[in-house]
Amino acid sequence: MRRGSNLPAVGTYNQTLVLDLIRRSPDGISRIELAARTGLSAQTLSNVARRLVAEGWVREGTPIVTGPGKPRTPLQLDPTARCAVGIHLDPAVETVVVVDLLGKVVAQTERTPRPDATREQILDDLVGTVESLLAEGGRSRASVLGIGVAAPGPLDADAGVLFEPPLLPPVWHDLALGPLLREATGLPTTVEKDVVAAMVGELWRDAAQELQDSIFVYYGAGVGAGLAVDGAPIRGRTGNAGDVAHLVVEPGGPACGCGQRGCLGAAIAPERLLVDGGVIDGSEPVAAPALRERLRELAARARAGDERAASAVRRAGSSLARAVVQINNLLDADVVVVGGPLWKLLSTTAGPALSDAVAASTETATVRGIRVLESGLATDAAAVGAACLVLDAAMTARPTDLMIAGAPN
Repeated sequence: MRRGSNLPAVGTYNQTLVLDLIRRSPDGISRIELAARTGLSAQTLSNVARRLVAEGWVREGTPIVTGPGKPRTPLQLDPTARCAVGIHLDPAVETVVVVDLLGKVVAQTERTPRPDATREQILDDLVGTVESLLAEGGRSRASVLGIGVAAPGPLDADAGVLFEPPLLPPVWHDLALGPLLREATGLPTTVEKDVVAAMVGELWRDAAQELQDSIFVYYGAGVGAGLAVDGAPIRGRTGNAGDVAHLVVEPGGPACGCGQRGCLGAAIAPERLLVDGGVIDGSEPVAAPALRERLRELAARARAGDERAASAVRRAGSSLARAVVQINNLLDADVVVVGGPLWKLLSTTAGPALSDAVAASTETATVRGIRVLESGLATDAAAVGAACLVLDAAMTARPTDLMIAGAPN
């Protein structure tokens, strides 16, 4: 359990710590309970609570009488007090959401990217979408904590720059999207790798704290894995952790651009599924914007009993299972969560195949087995996660926040 400090220098940390505990207590939590859980003095806790109420983050509930003495007044988060914007850049679809302080989506939209857009048009489109969504959700500019962007790697998260994401058109390469959005909107902007953002989204909505040590397997136009240890996402040294596309899951399988055969990314590539499932003949590549429609068709055929389509989708689930086992053997996580825009389309058929293959695997190293869960996010996990990155920065207390700026490393 994180503990607070009674030193004035760490007031911001204490406020964030108390706010985080209130957020995790949907039925409310009293000042006495907060003091006991944080180790803060009654006076410090009272000052922090008063400030949170005055700033509108927290509201006081109806006093509860539990016996003799003064009734306890529960403090509850006001989800509408602030909001955050999340953007997910995917070759097939761009998703933008607005979420409240609980990570609940209050407005969202999806659109097919313009294949011939210039950088100026890309920026104008994103800014226009953000503005219209805020209006749709009835949110003022003053209530917005910031914008989070989830994008495929490689990228420089600190600088907000996309390098050369192989799945995005060249117009996105070496694009300083974070600074450009920040300048265009006047809002703080964070850029993160899509699988890291998706992991943050799952953690933020994990009220039961089942995902403290977990793996998020993301299946979109590409495939990746988000990792969490002790409730914190693992970003890696450069912020590009989670590239699992080149795990070999099908020895002798399709050739991969890396020179191997049977890599996960090649084995479950959308185009391969469409060919194997009989939706396309493979003579011409499918443009990214059309992929989702073709995959919807594949999923519909599989559900309707088309064995060729169902077999292709089940094989994708089995290939993902082999990757899940390898990743979990390395990390020894408690839970594996599977999600992403393409997984949502195929999970009805692919989900059982994945779970069965994981359960039947003889390579599982953990003595507890692997618990596989579907993503609890109905909307694109990476888009919600991108918004939750903003919430997490504002509302999650971490001991590293106590480090003195400018102290020697």
